[in-house]
Order: sequence, then structure tokens, then C-alpha cells
Amino acid sequence: MFKNKIRGFLLIIIALLFLFQEKIIFSEEFSKTSECSSLPGEKKELAEKIMNSNYLYDCCDGTISSCLKEKKKCKLAYRLKEQVCKMVSKGKSQEEIESELMRRAKSMMPKAKTYNIDTSGIDTWAGDKNSKVVLVAYVCARCPFCAKIIPKVYKAVTEGKLKGKVKVYVKIFPIKSHPGSAEGGVALASAGKLGKFWQLLLKLYEKFDKFKVENLPDLAVEAGLDKEKFKEEMNKAETKNIVVESKKEGLRNEVEGTPTFFINGKKYRADQSIESIIDVLEEEYDRVTGNIYM
Repeated sequence: MFKNKIRGFLLIIIALLFLFQEKIIFSEEFSKTSECSSLPGEKKELAEKIMNSNYLYDCCDGTISSCLKEKKKCKLAYRLKEQVCKMVSKGKSQEEIESELMRRAKSMMPKAKTYNIDTSGIDTWAGDKNSKVVLVAYVCARCPFCAKIIPKVYKAVTEGKLKGKVKVYVKIFPIKSHPGSAEGGVALASAGKLGKFWQLLLKLYEKFDKFKVENLPDLAVEAGLDKEKFKEEMNKAETKNIVVESKKEGLRNEVEGTPTFFINGKKYRADQSIESIIDVLEEEYDRVTGNIYM
């Protein structure tokens, strides 16, 4: 009897140790920051100085450093720690880093201004329709940075880290200074009406440097569209009006260039690298699912 009690007690201890170890492993994995651990003396001091003087905009009222020491730890504190260390490692100044932290805060704080965006028009969705986070992207067919970042966003929501978490809706926003942007916008609207929006958008960006307005029908065929139906849609006034109305809406929503992103209606004003975009979208997913603590 006594041996059975001892054995049972030991099993409980082992189980508790296992759970505790799992929690530690999860915490270390989440907060693992190679940049922070490898920073040399002066840069490490700069990172610590920034984290000691800049506050979280959600989840915890303290500085990044103090929130990292709380018993109930905010994931956001680790995200900002990671961001600070990455920027320090790249040689950014304190002013540059704090300015970027402020832009992120203005973009992501729960009470940030939200904008009205119509997503009921042509089907430009990508990602799981049941995703909790909606990313709207105003793009131009002839925007060079759009050509680089939008395919990465598409991959992230369809097969990468954001799959099942984020869905994307694209709004057409031709930039006057980009030759061919109006025609490219109408081509995208035509493809959207024919159910091949993303196929054509990705094809346009894939062959960005070879773009010619007269070759749009051939690109449409490469994207899986019927050439004659595509040309017919291109010539319709209602198709052109889709682009006009999308541009007007963008201007009302203070879109000044492309790409411009909105996360659940909030205008994103911070760094547009794919790493940063994924990070803030995961942050928003944690927020809307109530999973903001470690």
C-alpha cells in the first residue's frame, strides 16, 4: 500500500515537471531572439535603453522591459523586444527605432481609427474565408514594391504562417505616375469579374519588367482567362467604373501610395517588410482570439 502511494506521488511529480518543462520550452521558443543574444556591448546597451523607456500600447501598461518581467507575460512585449533587437543589429539609431515603434503603435493599438472599406464587390479574396483577421491591400498594377510584397503576402495567407488566420482583400488603386496603371487596373477588374483576379495579379507581378498594355490579353490567357471574354470585359464601362470607385474610396481612406494596408479596418503605417507584416498580423490574430498572454 505504502509503495503504491509513493509510486503515485512520484508519477504526479513527474507529470508536473513535464508540464512545467513544456511551458518553459514554449516560452523560450517564443522569446528566442538571436539578435538580442548576439548583440555586442554598445548595441546591447542601446537595445536595453530603448526597451527601458518605451511602453507597450496594449496588454501591459509598463515599458517593454518591465512587461517582460511580469508574471503574466504579454506576447506583445516579446514581439517588440524582437523588433528592437533586429533594428539595433541593423545599425538603426535610437530615434529611428522609437519612430518605428510609434508608427506600429498608431497602427495596431485597439482604439486606432478604423476606415470603411467595401469588400462586397468583385472577388479579390485570398486565404481561408473563416479567418479572423482581414487584411485589405490597396495596390497598383504597376507599383514596383507591390510586385515584390503582394506575392509574399499571398503565399503567407494561402500556405504560410498566416494560413487560417488571415484573409486578404485587394482594392485597385492606380497611381497616375505609373505608366499603364489605369489599363492594368481595368485588366485586374476584368479578371476579377471573370473569377481569375489573383491569377492575373500574380502574373502581372511575375512579368512586371516586361509589361506592355497591348500584351494584356496575352497575359490574361497565361493566367487562365479566355482572351475574347477578357477583352469584352476590358471594354465595358462598368468594369472601368469599378476601378474609378475603388480609387475614390482609397482617397477617402487617406491612401496616398501603394501598397497601403488596412488590418481589420485600421491603417497600417509601419514597416512593410514581409517579416513585419506577418508579425503584426499574428499580433492582431492573438488579440481577436483572446490569446495575448504567454
